[in-house]
Amino acid sequence: MVRPRENRMIAGVCAAFAMHYGWDLNLVRIITAVIIILTGVGALAYIAAWVIIPEAPYGVPVKSA
Repeated sequence: MVRPRENRMIAGVCAAFAMHYGWDLNLVRIITAVIIILTGVGALAYIAAWVIIPEAPYGVPVKSA
């Protein structure tokens, strides 16, 4: 699991989970926002995931010969 460099709003945590498990990205974002608003613990979990999940490497352009 890696945080993608595209298709992300803040840190790519929701996008990473959506891509890894094949879930709908908007649904993951909505569920995350609801959990953060209702509990506050979700914010700590999001920050922890931001630190733990590595960022995807930059794509290297392919030179055509």
